[in-house]
Amino acid sequence: MTHQFQKTWLKVNAILIGAFGPLLFLASAGATEPARFSLDFLSWPLDGLQQYSDGTLRFLSALSGGFLMGWGTTIWLLSNYLYDKEPVLVKRAVVLGLLTWFTFDSAGSILSGNASNALFSIVVLAIGVGPLLLPAKKLEQRPKTRI
Repeated sequence: MTHQFQKTWLKVNAILIGAFGPLLFLASAGATEPARFSLDFLSWPLDGLQQYSDGTLRFLSALSGGFLMGWGTTIWLLSNYLYDKEPVLVKRAVVLGLLTWFTFDSAGSILSGNASNALFSIVVLAIGVGPLLLPAKKLEQRPKTRI
């Protein structure tokens, strides 16, 4: 596993996490069908029981969308500005963040009667964390050329 691959994988994580931000934000503004379908899918089976008609749910979407967009942005910035200097620290922060998300998301899903989302979350966790658990080869320093 190379340093550059893991840096890129952090950006993949940032995009996957952050992508839910606009989806949930748009639901708070009334464009609810994509978010409603996502909830229906994650609370498998597809049965149309998940609705976005309640204003409280739309408000919660606004908050959640903001948090997810902020978390994705944070991971992107860590990969851009800190990863080359402190790769172990950045990976540890991202992995622990993903494990914390997984724990609360899965427990909340089970407690709310949507245990199927915990299964989806296992897959997301494996994709997000998997490559970051392996040690990366040291970043190669290019020799300075003299002109």
